[in-house]
Formats: sequence, structure tokens, C-alpha cells
Amino acid sequence: MARIAGKSTEDTVLDMKRAATRLIAQHGFEGMNLRLLADEIGVKAGSFYNHIESKESLLHGLLADTMQELMQGLDAALAGAGDPADQLRRFVAFHIGFHAARRDEVFIGNAELRSLSSEHRADIVAQRDAYEQRLRAIVAAGRRAGLFDPGDLRVASYALIAMLSGVCTWYRGDGRLAVPALVRQYTRMAFGVVGAGPAATAASASAQKKR
Repeated sequence: MARIAGKSTEDTVLDMKRAATRLIAQHGFEGMNLRLLADEIGVKAGSFYNHIESKESLLHGLLADTMQELMQGLDAALAGAGDPADQLRRFVAFHIGFHAARRDEVFIGNAELRSLSSEHRADIVAQRDAYEQRLRAIVAAGRRAGLFDPGDLRVASYALIAMLSGVCTWYRGDGRLAVPALVRQYTRMAFGVVGAGPAATAASASAQKKR
């Protein structure tokens, strides 16, 4: 890819990904073309093909990057966590923080999954399933420890993911609530969804007050 004067090729590729994310969120995948993207960052449209196979492969790369960041961020958030109640509290805090800060990426991942080829779509779905399995494992461990009573494990985990991810559809950084307040609210709701007992709920509330 031809690079922007004064920038490395790596920086230009990063600019391309950022601009593509912004334009797809604004116009949809079908509405965003490579000429529009090229104009956005100041390069020739044909130069994109030095680094991407197609517009569809660019979309797959954006979604794969987001999933990689999501998984790596979760690993860091859960490092050193204690019992399943602590793990759930950390999961909620990370998930809400990520989805509030990365609204465009999350929106694209939900709205444009259909625009991927069957192979690329299967890849992203598999990564999503792996992420959701991390949550399911936390809830299952909490049930075994007698901390949670979630009922059907899969239904509870699906409900949690849907509830937590929904924040990206309405949250605004300049709105009434800051992210820490959202985390406190969603943590209370998450513990309700999994049927947390009084001890787990009290421990979570105490941990949040110390943050």
C-alpha cells in the first residue's frame, strides 16, 4: 500500500483499519467502497490490494482483530482472579468497559457478520463461541461451588451476553452515567441472572466499593 507522506506503511495500514471501521459503522459494509476509504486517508484505492485480497477480507480482518483484542483483554482481566464470583465481577467489568469504548467495532461485528464469506463467518463465530464459553465456565464453576443457581446454564449465559453486549447500542460517553457506574449496575444485574446467593452478592458489593 502506498503510504501517507511522513508515515510508515504500518501506520498507514492502521489508519486504513480505523477509517474502515468508522465508515462501515456510518454507511454499512455495502455502502463503504474502497474509493471512499482511500479518500478518507489520502491514498490511491488500488494500493489497498497490496495488503488485502478484497473488501470482504478487510472486513474479516477487522472482526478478527476485535475478537483477538477481546480475548486477550479478558485473559488480562481474569488473571489472578479468585473464586467464580470474583471472576464474574471481573468479566462484567471488562466486557462493559470494552463494549462502551469500542462501540463501532462491536456494532460492525453484530451487523455485518452476514457480509462475510461462509469460511470467514465460521471463523468469527468460532471465536465468539470460545469467548462465550469462558463466561459459561465461570457460571458453571459458581454453580458447582454453591455460589450460583443459574437454572439452565446455556440460557443463563446467553442472557448474560445479550444483556452485557447491549450497552454498545445506547451508551454515549457524554451521557448521564460514566462507565464505572454502568459496571456497578450491570454487575448487580448479572449476579441476579446467575442466581447468586447472598454471600457471593455481598462479596461482590464489597469488592466494588474498594475499587
